Amino acid sequence: MVVPSTTTPARQDTVALLLPPPSPGGGAIPTVDMSAPRGRVALSQQVARACAEQGFFRAVNHGVPPAGPAARLDAATSAFFALAAHEKQRAGPPSPLGYGCRSIGFNGDVGELEYLLLNANPAAVAHRAASIDTNDPSRFSSVVNEYVEAVKQLACDILDLLGEGLGLKDPGFFSKLITETDSDSLLRINHYPPSCTTHKLDHDDQCKLKRIARTKAGNGGNPTAVGGRIGFGEHSDPQILSLLRANDVDGLQVLLPDVDGKEGWVQVPADPSAFFVNVGDLLQALTNGRLVSVRHRVISTACRPRLSTIYFAGPPLHTRISALPEMVTAVLPRRYRSFTWAEYKTAMYSLRLSHSRLDLFHIVDGNTDGSKAK
Repeated sequence: MVVPSTTTPARQDTVALLLPPPSPGGGAIPTVDMSAPRGRVALSQQVARACAEQGFFRAVNHGVPPAGPAARLDAATSAFFALAAHEKQRAGPPSPLGYGCRSIGFNGDVGELEYLLLNANPAAVAHRAASIDTNDPSRFSSVVNEYVEAVKQLACDILDLLGEGLGLKDPGFFSKLITETDSDSLLRINHYPPSCTTHKLDHDDQCKLKRIARTKAGNGGNPTAVGGRIGFGEHSDPQILSLLRANDVDGLQVLLPDVDGKEGWVQVPADPSAFFVNVGDLLQALTNGRLVSVRHRVISTACRPRLSTIYFAGPPLHTRISALPEMVTAVLPRRYRSFTWAEYKTAMYSLRLSHSRLDLFHIVDGNTDGSKAK
């Protein structure tokens, strides 16, 4: 079932051309039942609405069993993060792939986490596995590849549904981009240490801070003022689509509009059985802004470690990103100049995490060569 939300005026303009009027309930996290209890057409419309209004939804009954590839990957990565620091450093420093601790990217962004960032290509996974699982690299590779195949299939299913819900001439256009043999997809595993360990607070005090922070975050406040730490700072995902799965520890927040159109941070309740799906920057550009690349962050306030795994579905580096013809109308003229994924990645790595990267490619006054981009 989808729990729809009222959008901001700008978002309503784009949605109105695609779907029926939205229902009230701003700030809610949409839930999409991937088993299609009301049929595929209704499911495709639910996916399209969630991506247009919030750029984010919770996918349940998705077909990736928690006791299968997901559990095996969690066990393998938890074992890695439990190693001594000097052993983990063999898989780093990040370039940007590999093992990293606190430092995010090359421009000074930091967070309270450690992570593994892997190219989702089996050959690349095998290369990295030698420094991650020194006892049995092939075991780690097998676990990662099994998980990637399962979650890539889910990403393709979602993108095909999205193409149908948007009424594309080729509903499979989006999924074809991520199934190319040279597609540039990534797998990221984030490990956030317990907040009480860092702050050296006892369990009762830390959990009291957690309750206060969750309440304040739900009201649009700043949880860092009441004991929360920035685990991973505010950002949007640059690729086409992101599929996130985490353990039962809260922390993820998304920036969504309320019923009055005012944006605020919404705490996403932890659900280890679900996938949380984010629209990425490239999908926003391909749909000419009709779908929204949601901004999100992680705030660490928990007394237990948080483990999250994100699959970033990306196209080949040479892919040219341009709004699809059916997404451009007289009412909605072309918003972004054409660019390649490689060009976008270069821009991304030159900027801080919180930068609105698509602004660099925004067309101003009909200019499409980028010379007047914002």
